[in-house]
Amino acid sequence: MAAKKTGGLAGITAGSTKLCTVGKEGAGLTYCGYDIYDLADNATFEEVAWLLLRGELPTQAELDGYIEKIKANRGLPDALKTVLEMIPADAHPMDVMRTGVSFLGNIEPEGDFSNQLDTADRLFACLPSIMAYWHRFHSDGERIDTETGDSSLAGHLLTMITGETPSEMHRKSLDTTLTLYAEHEFNASTFTARVITASLSDMHSAITGAIGSLRGPLHGGANEAAMQLIQKFDSADAATAGIHEMLANKDLIMGFGHRVYTTSDPRNSVNKRMSKALAEEAGDTVLFPVSEAIETVMWEQKKLFANADFYAATVYHFLGVPTYLFTPIFVCSRVTGWTAHVMEQRADNRLIRPAADYTGPSLKAWVPIGERG
Repeated sequence: MAAKKTGGLAGITAGSTKLCTVGKEGAGLTYCGYDIYDLADNATFEEVAWLLLRGELPTQAELDGYIEKIKANRGLPDALKTVLEMIPADAHPMDVMRTGVSFLGNIEPEGDFSNQLDTADRLFACLPSIMAYWHRFHSDGERIDTETGDSSLAGHLLTMITGETPSEMHRKSLDTTLTLYAEHEFNASTFTARVITASLSDMHSAITGAIGSLRGPLHGGANEAAMQLIQKFDSADAATAGIHEMLANKDLIMGFGHRVYTTSDPRNSVNKRMSKALAEEAGDTVLFPVSEAIETVMWEQKKLFANADFYAATVYHFLGVPTYLFTPIFVCSRVTGWTAHVMEQRADNRLIRPAADYTGPSLKAWVPIGERG
């Protein structure tokens, strides 16, 4: 019997995990058993990182110690700063993140994996610094301090990007989006990290590969594309007409639908709520109504729902984040899930080596070079 053909391994179970459920009936999106809505409303991103990497929510003492550990690991070695300064200003920011992690693996190698949790915490702490240092050096000519005093990673990240201390509303908004993006089961980048890990490679290699996978527009970048789309229109009416025209032309519209979810993305409602609140705070009467108009047309015409990336775009915009940094911020969040998967893969490892259906020619006879052609 011929092997079952699948597109991109859709519907194929490639392993097991205790970290996350995605779209399962009665569960929805959970991290280590906790509903995403409970975590978004009540947890800090640091608590979520601890949960993913250690399997349980921290006590207050554990959380306090963890925050101090992460703060102490924000700094960048001078050699890495030099590398970041040498990367061209017009480089893709995801290439910057990929190079930063790879170079860090050279000067701070993981070793024999016995310190894998420390390596994960180090990456969690310093990836925002890698992103912001390169951005500010090339956009402002400034060698920023990557060890700000803000206790939260969200506040620290916004301070580095904007050069200003964020409001509590802005800090909480970014903190929530980081929680929403932290983990999502066997998505393309996570699976990439697990495949690399399965060969017994180091954590820096696995995370570098994951970043490379997320760089592709079919996986990451939907929030950037969504922001560019939203900014094309100056009113809800213009957006409604414009999206109808794009659909008629069969143009690709990013930020809608999902490979796993079938009726809605549970993260969308949280991002939409924050986008509306931030728009009202900013006095903006265009971007949120345009977003709602696009969402309405896509559902009415195609039955496609907005995914997590769509309203995250305007959330980041209102927080003062440049559009080209949207996906790198995703990395700063998802590194928690990636490194947790690396450790889970190592705990019960088998080399990941699927089979393939051969579709080439049948066996051929060898032809001497003089007789070819």
